[in-house]
Amino acid sequence: MGAGDLPPTLTDPAMASGSEVIGGPAGTHRAAPTGFWTPIRVILLAGTAVFWLGFLRTWPCVSNNWLDPDRYEAMCYSDIPILYSLRGLADGDIPYLEWPADGHTWEYPVLIGALVYVLALITKLLTGGTQDSVVFYVVNAVAAYAFFLGTLWGVSAYVKRRAWDGLMLALSPAVFLASFVNWDWPAVMLTVLALLAWSRGRPGWAGVALGLAIAVKFYPILLLGPLLLLCLRGRRMAAFGWLVLGTAGAWLAVNLPVMLAGFEGWSYFFTFSSERGQDFGSVWLALETAGYGVSPTSINTVAAGTLVAMCAAIGLLILLARQPPRVAQVSFLVVAAFLLTNKVYSPQFVLWLVPLAILARPRWRDVIWWQLAQAVYFAAIWWYLVGLVDGNKGLSEQWYAAAIAVHVLSTVILAGLVVRDILSPSHDPVRSDGLPEHAGDPGGGPLDTVVSPSGPPASGPPASGPPASGPPASGPPASGPPPPPAGGVPKESQATVPVRGD
Repeated sequence: MGAGDLPPTLTDPAMASGSEVIGGPAGTHRAAPTGFWTPIRVILLAGTAVFWLGFLRTWPCVSNNWLDPDRYEAMCYSDIPILYSLRGLADGDIPYLEWPADGHTWEYPVLIGALVYVLALITKLLTGGTQDSVVFYVVNAVAAYAFFLGTLWGVSAYVKRRAWDGLMLALSPAVFLASFVNWDWPAVMLTVLALLAWSRGRPGWAGVALGLAIAVKFYPILLLGPLLLLCLRGRRMAAFGWLVLGTAGAWLAVNLPVMLAGFEGWSYFFTFSSERGQDFGSVWLALETAGYGVSPTSINTVAAGTLVAMCAAIGLLILLARQPPRVAQVSFLVVAAFLLTNKVYSPQFVLWLVPLAILARPRWRDVIWWQLAQAVYFAAIWWYLVGLVDGNKGLSEQWYAAAIAVHVLSTVILAGLVVRDILSPSHDPVRSDGLPEHAGDPGGGPLDTVVSPSGPPASGPPASGPPASGPPASGPPASGPPPPPAGGVPKESQATVPVRGD
């Protein structure tokens, strides 16, 4: 990330149009970033401002200790202080091994339990051993900030010479609204770092990051499916083997000790997930409100079956598209499919998708309108809960179902745009940005050399797939640069990259 980074005004139509008020897009003889104001520093500072402004937004809840119904009316509810007391953490209980007699253990994978236990110990050090949910909340906010910065860095570094794409995450409405609802940033950061390691030809280390991400939130396991098919198509199964080895090793390393020490507490996450019915934010709840509900005995089968069908469609897209999709594109699609079919859609789940959406389709217009649609749902869920607490105000079931439809349809539309980019690479903001090295998959790592517009894998012997400690596998093949995408690489020089429309 440095002098060669493409300014947003040269790669994004919306930014190019908006820049007219300050003199127009960056020119051919623009000065390279020098001194302090490099792209990554601008991005980190902008993200810092948005993150902590989002923290200040939750202050009405902090000041009254998250009382009902104020915590919903002010849209600043957080699981963090609530579960601090409810799961026995404030009393010193060790997650998965101890829990209150009238409650249950943590309903999250083990690294969440490990994280909150460490943060609870830090809280006791700061308070002199007393219970204080506000201090615990602030300590968690500082930890979340560190994970957020890691995510920002990973998104900015993912595609070389496109560091400014990270600014979309730094200025994200979702970051402002949803960063403090639950413990999502560790999983988001580790998932992004797994993709970054893969993009640098380090499949073993990518697996380690992915395994740790799965030990925080389970959704990153979905990325293994698309990567398997991409590696099958590209004859890069050795690289996939290192990925799986790293994933399994990291996941087992943090899960086995807890599993052996307290299987009942460890397994509660899986029990809770399977027994949970259709819940807030899900398409299934909206269908039930509309009179087309799925029975509680069938919801697991129907939801799982729908997800399998959508994943099968993504698989066919990977195998049959004229040019192999980019890793980021299919990663976004598979996580979006999971969230669209899941039995619950918590308001902070948007954080899982935002970095993937930016990497899959780095267009300011689309990333912003989609998040604004998600913000409609963010407001709706809290005001629906206001109505459940106080029947005299709040959102009705019907309006809440309409808000669910907004968040579902917005994600479907964005996913449709990504599918179009896959089928017609000339629409892909990355492949059509004018840089020849982006014509394949600049975030594909071992897959970046495999560009086969006709469909089958590129000819030649399969790559050996480097181990985690080996040299990068990315870069153009020895026989020459990858062929251009379907729409052709623009002929203009890198200094005068044209802005492509959509």
